[in-house]
Order: sequence, then structure tokens, then C-alpha cells
Amino acid sequence: MEYVDPIRKIEQINQIKRLLAARSSRDYLLFVMGINTGLRITQLLSLKKEDVMKQDCVRDFLFVASIDEAIYLNQSVKLALQHHLAEMKQADDYLFASAKTGKPITRQQAYRIISQAAQQVGIPGKIGTHTLRKTFGYHAYRRGIAISFLQKRFNHKTRSTTLDYIGVTAEENRPPEIDVDL
Repeated sequence: MEYVDPIRKIEQINQIKRLLAARSSRDYLLFVMGINTGLRITQLLSLKKEDVMKQDCVRDFLFVASIDEAIYLNQSVKLALQHHLAEMKQADDYLFASAKTGKPITRQQAYRIISQAAQQVGIPGKIGTHTLRKTFGYHAYRRGIAISFLQKRFNHKTRSTTLDYIGVTAEENRPPEIDVDL
């Protein structure tokens, strides 16, 4: 597996979001959900409509069998889900279904969606499906989430492994700005 980078610049994230939103609610949701939850691509692709819905509402937390913790679905994810779910019919439909087969898109297709969008907005570096997870970790850390939490989420043995994984270099490894602004 090749090393890929997180997307560090918020403006680049927003450019990709605009590009994907104009193209497809499925592709937009894949990107938004990936960068806001930190789930692995295989976990994302296996999700069904029934996994994110409770009665007629989007859940606040997602429960994935292979993870010991609930995954918070923030407002960005909920809005993307609501838009995409409006196009879905059955509760057991995959969120990221292929239009041809109804089965989940492949990891390779997810890679193409993400890497092509990054290329189109001019993001240098290596971008892939793991970029979503790394972007989540990078920005969570920059916003004050404890590295120990991210280490647990990513199932890493050491703090330094997690910092390397999310692309925090020695010069960036300054204390996060925790501003509660009461």
C-alpha cells in the first residue's frame, strides 16, 4: 500500500466538496462522511440506509460492528445523508451503491472518485481512500482532540505512530489551540 497524505487545507476540502456535490450526492456523501468520521473505506462502503436511520430521522451516532465505540454523525454528515437518502428507496440499500449493480462500489471506484476530485482541484501529493481517514485525524488533532483518542480510534499502539499516520510533522506538533470561548 502506498503512503497517502491528509488534506490539510480547509479551502481544498471545500473545493472538493463543491465539486462532488455538483456531480453526485453519493460521491459527496462518501467524501463528507469519510473526513468527518474517520471510518475505514471498507466500513463506509458496507453501510446501508438502515444503519444510519432511526425511524424517519438520521441517527446521532453510528454503530459499526467492528468498532467498540459509537461514531458521531455531525451536522455536515447529517445534511449530506438527508440529501442522499431522499434518493434511496429501500432500508437495506447500500449508501454507496453502484448504479449498475446495486451493490457497494468497489474500493478501487472509491479511490478513483477521491483521487480524481483531488486532481481536479489541484491538490498535490498522494491522495487515496486513506486520505479521508487521515484528514479526519489531522483536523481533529489540530482542533484539540487528544492524540490518545485518535490513537484508540485508529487502533495504533503508540502516540508517535498516530502522529505519523495523520501527517503531523515535528514542526506542526505544537500544542493544539483549545479555545472554549465561554
